[in-house]
Amino acid sequence: MKRNFSVLLSLVVLASMLLAACGGGAAPEAPAVEEAPAATEAPAEEAPAATEAPVEPTPIPDIPIATFDGASLSVPAEECNGAYIGLIQSVVATDDSTVVFTMCKPDPAFLSKIAFSPFAIYPSEWLEATAGETTRTSEGLEKPIGTGPYMVSEWKRGESLTLVANPDYYGDAPAAGTVVMRWSTESAARLLELQSGTVDGIDNLGPEDFAVVEADPNLQVVYRPALNTFYVGMTNTFAPFDNQMVRQAIAMGIDRQRIVDTFYPEGSEVASHFTPCAIPNGCVGDAWYEFDVEAAKAKLAEAGFPDGFQTKLFYRDVVRGYLPQVANVAQDIQAQLKTNLNIDAEIVVLESGAFIEESSAGRLDGLYLLGWGADYPHITNFLDYHFGAANVQFGAQSETYTDLLVQGAQIGIPEEAESIYVEANNAIKEFVPMIPVAHGGSGTAYRADVTNPQASPLTNEQFAFSAPGDRDAFVWMQNAEPISLFCADESDGESLRGCDQVMEALYGYEVNGTATEPILAESCDPNEDLTVWTCALKQGVKFHDGSDFDAKDVVATFNMGLNIASPTHVGNSNIWSYYDYLWGLMKKPGG
Repeated sequence: MKRNFSVLLSLVVLASMLLAACGGGAAPEAPAVEEAPAATEAPAEEAPAATEAPVEPTPIPDIPIATFDGASLSVPAEECNGAYIGLIQSVVATDDSTVVFTMCKPDPAFLSKIAFSPFAIYPSEWLEATAGETTRTSEGLEKPIGTGPYMVSEWKRGESLTLVANPDYYGDAPAAGTVVMRWSTESAARLLELQSGTVDGIDNLGPEDFAVVEADPNLQVVYRPALNTFYVGMTNTFAPFDNQMVRQAIAMGIDRQRIVDTFYPEGSEVASHFTPCAIPNGCVGDAWYEFDVEAAKAKLAEAGFPDGFQTKLFYRDVVRGYLPQVANVAQDIQAQLKTNLNIDAEIVVLESGAFIEESSAGRLDGLYLLGWGADYPHITNFLDYHFGAANVQFGAQSETYTDLLVQGAQIGIPEEAESIYVEANNAIKEFVPMIPVAHGGSGTAYRADVTNPQASPLTNEQFAFSAPGDRDAFVWMQNAEPISLFCADESDGESLRGCDQVMEALYGYEVNGTATEPILAESCDPNEDLTVWTCALKQGVKFHDGSDFDAKDVVATFNMGLNIASPTHVGNSNIWSYYDYLWGLMKKPGG
């Protein structure tokens, strides 16, 4: 079925691209341009008078540029580094077990990025079958088909997600036959469940709970390295944040040390730079602004706001390692803004999915609290994602650093890229697209009889490796419910952790670590200049539905994620955060 499907899908994609070029896939089918005159063109026998200005035909939007034939996805070579600013030129299945990625520019972080869970591989038939007109079907959003050690059994929205062991898994059988994922926004509630024995592990202990767990012989704590950043964001397309001096004033007017000392656990630190210092080149360049109320007031007055102004302060009530006490931190920042700068900030709490969608699109017209945990241990994951030219989250990015980030991302040796990141970090500090506050220490806690307890620095715990004592089911409680399990189009940690149990990518990260290792690939090897990566795939792997995994599934997955003209390029929110920011969607400006 997979071979016949590729021919059919090629025809569907071609039709989709023609429709998209004429204004969108929702338009009715139209004849080819050569079969009919343009709507504004008069018949030949009724030529306009000589004094009448000629009517120009409506130009066809220059938007989608990708082609897909079932075994290959590509953009024209001449588009690379031109109008198309994405990284991937083509993804080609050269045979059933080999896929070649050709890049528009060198990508030293290729393996670290390809291991990230949004780039997990789906069966090509399933992608086509679950693609609705504007979003994935409910089956596609809640019960993905992957190759992982677990399969989705039942999702009771608002209550629990149950996963069961994949009986045909090609690797070692998971330690627990069943994993149940539950959630609570309150750290105290999660700890109470752990103490009572109703769950086996919990995420993000409250700052005051570490000592409680350490003193309990029935429990154990695992510390998570602080590869994260909490920041106060703002979008410079909204006044008064379009004024750089206003942004600088707020940067100087918030006591970040007070926030860390008051609301964060041991192991946390004030952010001297946006990227944690454990990441190479993360902390080169000048440190962030010192807290200075008088200088902040003077800067705000110079910007034209000597009496302050009114704004909003948005957040979502979801605990993160980078923000362990959300409401308390929001209230403290609100109080500091009023006391230090006479800025009245109305607190607005949004539902998690809506908050991510609005902040990602740059539609929040005030300050907001957000953060970032490392997806892969490379500076591009922090800087390129947030401050690349394509990201509209903070409004208009500054060329003082966007061009530098493009340069730095192509250098494989950190020492050789250091001078570029010195300039980039300094330029980000000067422009103030956001205010980095803290790198938050965090931890997980487990019952004492759980073997191989995990606290991944990338927050991608792999429960197939943790055994829940003498029980068959491993019960985990995290901060929030997943938004969906179609993680190609999600960015929240709870969704990604759920997907990590079910889905697999070509590479992955070692358990409780950051090093990459082959998963669905046997290897991915680059050419000398890091522009071509050839991946040899594992053979004999089956998806949960019994279909065989092969190279065409890899190509179809990347076609789904990258190709805006593909009928399978539909997700949940259709933001495609990671495909867009880490690879670049296959489109031209305006697409």
